Amino acid sequence: MFYHVKELQYRAKPERPDALYAKKLQEILGGQFGEISVALQYLFQGWGARGDGKYKDLLMDTGAEELAHVEMLATMIARLLENAPVGDLEVAAKDPVLSAVLGGMNPQHAIVSGLGALPVDSVGNPWTASYINASGNLLADFRMNLTYESHGRLQAVRLYEQTTDRGVKDMLSWLIARDTMHQNQWLAAIAELEAKENVVVPSTFPRELEKQEVSYTLFNYSAGNESAKGRWAYGTSMDGCGVFNYVENPVPFGKKPKLKPAPPYIHDTPLSVLRTNVHPDPDTM
Repeated sequence: MFYHVKELQYRAKPERPDALYAKKLQEILGGQFGEISVALQYLFQGWGARGDGKYKDLLMDTGAEELAHVEMLATMIARLLENAPVGDLEVAAKDPVLSAVLGGMNPQHAIVSGLGALPVDSVGNPWTASYINASGNLLADFRMNLTYESHGRLQAVRLYEQTTDRGVKDMLSWLIARDTMHQNQWLAAIAELEAKENVVVPSTFPRELEKQEVSYTLFNYSAGNESAKGRWAYGTSMDGCGVFNYVENPVPFGKKPKLKPAPPYIHDTPLSVLRTNVHPDPDTM
């Protein structure tokens, strides 16, 4: 069950309108790594969580907080659009600064949402549920959560650098700090699960069923051998179950594939045509 508290989790009030920056801010609201994505990702992971209650609670706590961040960003975007001169564009165009701002704004803010936020990214792509990752394996999901928080914080920091509005910076500073906490909490949960399960997901698959002779081998499939200098190429593997090794010139393990002809009703190109291998002599053309 959810209920709404009318107060915002943190302040979301700019110093002045800025329709162009409202468009930019849409990225951390409705983009792949935005607040809509992480809110629903954590909630769906929590709703599907089984077993140890503390992980479910952690997911639900964080998912609920991310909904608060959605509200903060939607409020900030709406306020950035307040009093923006989107009505009389001819008059606004006489001011070069306003002209530049309006020239880069999202027209749907004025046409579709009535100067409100939209569930889209900064270039207008609609938010999609395909951004959500909820596998039922908490270690896999927490690693994905760490990735999303890392990208989200990176984008918020970049947006922080692109404004001089103290009100916007104040709100972004809060969101950046919360991303710091969320990265740390997912790292802590990952470490705890790795200590219980080991680092490979899923840990429940019988090891004898995988080709263990290549479980810890790095194949060099690029020019040079720079990749041999990493920790991943030597020493005990990170899961403690093997030893890394490096193969500089790997050979194929399988034979050249040869497919059978398709049945006539498929109407593929006849093999007789493919086998001609007759190339015209350029001197006779």
